[in-house]
Amino acid sequence: MIDKATRLKVALQKSGRLTDNSLDLLVRCGLKYSRGKDQLMCYGENMPLDVLFVRDDDIPDLVQQDVCDLGIVGLNVIEEKRIAFEARGISPLFEQVMTLDYGRCRLSIAVPEGTEYKDARSLRGKRIATTYPNILGRFLREKDIEAEIVTLSGAVEIAPRLGRADFICDLVSTGSTLVANHLWEADTILESQAAIIRTPIPVPNEKQEWIRRLSLRIDGVQQVKESKYIMLHAPRAQLAEIRKLLPGSEAPTIMPLEGSTDKVAVHAVCRENVFWETLESLKSAGASAILVLPVEKMMA
Repeated sequence: MIDKATRLKVALQKSGRLTDNSLDLLVRCGLKYSRGKDQLMCYGENMPLDVLFVRDDDIPDLVQQDVCDLGIVGLNVIEEKRIAFEARGISPLFEQVMTLDYGRCRLSIAVPEGTEYKDARSLRGKRIATTYPNILGRFLREKDIEAEIVTLSGAVEIAPRLGRADFICDLVSTGSTLVANHLWEADTILESQAAIIRTPIPVPNEKQEWIRRLSLRIDGVQQVKESKYIMLHAPRAQLAEIRKLLPGSEAPTIMPLEGSTDKVAVHAVCRENVFWETLESLKSAGASAILVLPVEKMMA
């Protein structure tokens, strides 16, 4: 029985754009878990790892206070908390371990339709509604702009229509929410995506080993997201050209074909997506018996 003190605690967003992808990432890393309906915690059955579902802006605090060992949260939240801590004279204790390949968005200035915006100077003397006052405040200071920041907890996009602000500063993904509220994206001040943070406070060796193993597995999962395994037959004389056509591959494996002196079998992991055009180019270069397979797991 694994002692509770040696179980990893990972904080995830309880509901939102990162929740499903974050939990799926852990599952793809091998986690099997049990979770009751509406419970805010799930327990790893085959790994010493428990998941806490919390508000995303609480995740840096939980890692900072060493309540959780790891947290998966957006860079926008990490940066907002980091600036807030520094403003209070507190050195942020959480460390960013790695970025993840989902949750991409941007924190942008958005402007009502029909309103002119040339550059950041257009913000001077205006009211800007946001849920990220610290990031916005830093942006304004860097641009030497004086403006009023209106801090809201949500529904930022309707602030101009309610007369509460002239502009907004909010997360943008597809931009459809802006269009629905008659706004247009004018200026990007932060690019964001999901990331893993951890406490720098020393942890028991058992935890440290699982953090290392989990990091390796996450890296392996991310590597294979677009990767494909290609097998084909190729004329020896065309090997150089065919190797150039394999997208994002390292040195392929070349094997002799039984009963053939002028053809070989080529196996390669391609780290980029393989399109029909790629297969057509390979065939034109002399390749045959081309087979493309998905890659489920990979460890360097």
